Amino acid sequence: MIRGNDPISQFYLRHLGGEWQETMNVACPFCKEHGYESGRLVVFLNRQSFFHGYFRCQNRCVPGGFPLWFARLAAIALSEVPGYIPEQETAGVQPEYPVENINDEVAAYRDRITDALYSLFKESEIGRSVLFEMQVGFNGRYLVFPYFQEDGNCYSARCVHPDRIEDYFWHGNQDFSREPFNLYNIEDIHRCEDGALFLCEGEENLLTLKQLGFPGVAVAHYTALEKLSASLFAKVKTLFIVISNTLESETAARNLASRVGYKARILTWQPNAPKQYTLRRLAKDSGKAFAGKVGEMVRQSRAFSPFTTPQREYRLFLQTLEQEQGEEFQSLTSGFPLFDRAVGGIHGINVIGGAPKVGKSTFVIQIASEMALKNIPVLYYDFENGRQKIYQRTLCRLARLSTAQFRMGNVSEEQSQKARAATNNLEKMLFFWRVINDRKVTPELMRKHIDFIRHETKSEYTVVVIDSLHKLPFNEFTERRTGIDAWLRQMESMRDDLHVSFLVISELSRGTTGSYREEPHLGVFKGSGDIEYSADNAMVLYPDLPEDGQSADKPGMKSTLWLVASREHSPGRVAGYRQDYPYWGFTEHPLVEGV
Repeated sequence: MIRGNDPISQFYLRHLGGEWQETMNVACPFCKEHGYESGRLVVFLNRQSFFHGYFRCQNRCVPGGFPLWFARLAAIALSEVPGYIPEQETAGVQPEYPVENINDEVAAYRDRITDALYSLFKESEIGRSVLFEMQVGFNGRYLVFPYFQEDGNCYSARCVHPDRIEDYFWHGNQDFSREPFNLYNIEDIHRCEDGALFLCEGEENLLTLKQLGFPGVAVAHYTALEKLSASLFAKVKTLFIVISNTLESETAARNLASRVGYKARILTWQPNAPKQYTLRRLAKDSGKAFAGKVGEMVRQSRAFSPFTTPQREYRLFLQTLEQEQGEEFQSLTSGFPLFDRAVGGIHGINVIGGAPKVGKSTFVIQIASEMALKNIPVLYYDFENGRQKIYQRTLCRLARLSTAQFRMGNVSEEQSQKARAATNNLEKMLFFWRVINDRKVTPELMRKHIDFIRHETKSEYTVVVIDSLHKLPFNEFTERRTGIDAWLRQMESMRDDLHVSFLVISELSRGTTGSYREEPHLGVFKGSGDIEYSADNAMVLYPDLPEDGQSADKPGMKSTLWLVASREHSPGRVAGYRQDYPYWGFTEHPLVEGV
């Protein structure tokens, strides 16, 4: 495209004359009618600039703005302005402004600024003309910042001590010291329609930008950012948010940017900038170089995005890939070699269903405790057995002593040594293994548990065991199935956000024959159609029942683990598992070919 051939440039050339330049400098058409000697009007026409189309009078005879504001000042039909949409002119509901205002008081305060105060502002490169334009005043002790409203009148002003910004009060109508009226220089929003605007924390910081000729508004304190409505900036194309260098201010700015969306750009400080640094301090420290530093902050600003940057996304991918090749990730295994070979260890969401009395809890307790023995943090949400039973059964398995032997204490010296060793192991592993019996647990509380144990154990990964899915609390749901599916959504989020692996016990429905003997499929999981979508691995532990139908709940009973569905692995039979009676555990065996 030919330079100067864009619609905005053509609009200004048509009404101002002259030759196109990236920064036009022509006679100001507004100075004489506002009582000023002939001045110059500067118009920025660089299409690559955020301020393309911005004009300002060097005499400050009128506030600067963008083409729509120029057209209103020059009595040009708005239909001539490029991009003008008539529907946008529909007036919203305007507040009822009071009859009384403090305009005369503001003018009187403006005329009382002393030479000492002018010198104080001059240290930050803020000149008399800016103070006059913004009608900053002095009441004899406090600086007076008038908060003019959209109707052009001032009803309230903030009075701030020149040396102590924390010492302030509001003068005038107190209703206008609160939302939505406590936005300093709010009229600039209207002037910057279809253009760019600065939003500052602190009136004095805005003055430094007005000195440079930029348009902007300000809030008195970062807390006001939290209450600003995003709709205020609906007609602004770009909103630059400039805050003090504090964590609280940054958080408030990000919250506002998330509401405003892509048009918001937060100006960030250099890493070596002092804490609580402000634009006024930067102006004082930089002198004539201040404009260049602000320009650099603008250039480095980024549009607020709900997405991470492509560069960060790529770094996170490489980092995750490196972690998955590391020892910690590789150690997330069950302790059953055939199980781990079939599903690649305990990663993602693993759902294990099983027939009644097949030993589902015993199976996952064994996996959880073996992982804790390897210093892997495990959170065990138990709604079936109780903490005491879980610890006691683990102790029996580790010591290879029955529950009765532990209770009677009538054991040999060798068995006593095994018991002491098992007890010591249990004590150590409980730092990594936390059993939770809270029947009011929520996803938010679970996330706090995960954060805590990760911090406590200094581990990147956590394993969460849920025994069982159908006994999780569903306080907010009238239907169990709705509640289960909602919990599965939460597990997906924790898996992806927090590096959490899940081992979840699920109840089963009986097959068409009323038994658990048919080949398992996704339909056997009880009460949730979402398991097939959420589970990375869906497994079923079926008892190997004898033909005569005798009870499966007997010493040494055998079961087969089936991988029903998997995102990355082939389904089929995994291995056989025999109850290691009476030690509350299982031993794993390869399946006999053809059986």
